[in-house]
Amino acid sequence: MRSLLTLTVLLAAYYVLPLDSAFTAATVLALLGGGVVVVALLVRQVRTIMRSARPGLRALTALATVLPLYLLLFASAYYLLERSAPESFSESLSRTDALYFTMTVFSTVGFGDISPRSEPARLLVTGQMTANLLLIGVAARFLAGAVQEGRRRQGQAPRDGADDSSSTER
Repeated sequence: MRSLLTLTVLLAAYYVLPLDSAFTAATVLALLGGGVVVVALLVRQVRTIMRSARPGLRALTALATVLPLYLLLFASAYYLLERSAPESFSESLSRTDALYFTMTVFSTVGFGDISPRSEPARLLVTGQMTANLLLIGVAARFLAGAVQEGRRRQGQAPRDGADDSSSTER
């Protein structure tokens, strides 16, 4: 329930907050700052997962919190970039279009109906693609590791090598 509430609040903020400033160096810094917040939130979630009574469920809750924030950061950046430089994309982007474009880049579907045209837009998309790979690979690994550690602490899963009677603890 908390995850649904978080998603609702984030989406409402995305659509309601005034996003009328120009895409500037401050926008890039805000995007990077948002990325730091996502990483900090993820680290906090990993610690919580390891101590949770239900680490698998807690990991899903963490994803349901971190992922929308991450995606809405990029959607906001695309929207602001398009407002500052309308030639940046193949068509004008509403907030919904920017969110749609963010999801197509994240999911690697790339329908081709919206594409980056300007160099700053292509750099931003490249940045999202890189961050996507990191989020999917690294974050998924940390979350899975936290779930395993949480289960190990509860005695639900054997520790690596613990079932091998010939191994010795160091």
